[in-house]
Amino acid sequence: MKKGFSGRVILASDHGGLELKNLLVDWLRKNKIEFHDAGTNSAESVDYPDYARLVAEGLLSGQFERGVLVCGTGIGMSIAANRYRGIRAALCHSTYTARMCRLHNDANVLCLGGRVLGSGEALEILETFLNTEFEGGRHQRRLEKIDP
Repeated sequence: MKKGFSGRVILASDHGGLELKNLLVDWLRKNKIEFHDAGTNSAESVDYPDYARLVAEGLLSGQFERGVLVCGTGIGMSIAANRYRGIRAALCHSTYTARMCRLHNDANVLCLGGRVLGSGEALEILETFLNTEFEGGRHQRRLEKIDP
């Protein structure tokens, strides 16, 4: 890992994102980043909004600085997580979108698609998301219009 994210991460997935979530957990462990795996830990079908809620609540409680959600496409998780005031969940498919969601949008939840991303690409996206800081400035004004 390049810069060294020092916060705590909460992550979760549904059954469609389980394999990728487990890969991300291994990467976080290897890079000595504190994390909490909120599930699921089975390939049995589950409802993604339940896991988006767990991550949102963890972030909003102040226990964690960033969240990661994984489902088959990342779409369902991003929709569900963005229902919570104060959550800015971004579905990312590249390191560029991961960097921009942090720089300009101060996204606090990364959403990934376990069935649409390769493992190497997903790990690079996670690393970029964790190591990019919010730029502030004119972007802060825009965020205040979203969550006044």
